[in-house]
Amino acid sequence: MFKKIFKNMSREHAENAENELNKEEVLNETEQTTDGTAEQGVPSAEELSAEEKLSEELAKEKDKFLRLFAEFENYKKRTSKERIDLFKTANQEVLQAMLPILDDFDRAMVQIGKSGDENLLKGVELIHNKLKDTLVSKGLEQVELKAGDAFDADFAEAITQIPAPSEELKGKIVDVVEKGYKLGDKIIRFPKVVLGN
Repeated sequence: MFKKIFKNMSREHAENAENELNKEEVLNETEQTTDGTAEQGVPSAEELSAEEKLSEELAKEKDKFLRLFAEFENYKKRTSKERIDLFKTANQEVLQAMLPILDDFDRAMVQIGKSGDENLLKGVELIHNKLKDTLVSKGLEQVELKAGDAFDADFAEAITQIPAPSEELKGKIVDVVEKGYKLGDKIIRFPKVVLGN
């Protein structure tokens, strides 16, 4: 739509400039024939200055048009990128609200496993897997960290430091207290870890 408007504006401006030039040429020719002093084919200083003014105005309008067009193209690219990002992370709030439920399922499975009731464990495990598969299908991924991994503040949150149980665990992750999750490339919940000191 804007392209059409800009094309029409520049076309109208060019046509107006041509019409003004034609009118001036006709006026100058009639003046030359009435005066008889100016030779045909040799433009006067006034004609050149008027022509130069029109070409300068035309150049300014073209420059203004190009800048406006470039600005509009940048706007289109920026908004389309924002829309794509919005679609990618539209589920983020809902998925973040579901993470504590997923954590509760993990804790429940550990406790039910201790009780020894196989049927109950199997039933809860089925529901847990169904919920987890649904969340994974919506783009949720678990941030993979385990004890012994090197600590990186960009991917994990240290909640405390304890004396390292062995020399290999100094400055490394001793325990993962809470799992972390990401949606696409963006981490929506950092894993909470304990560091060895």
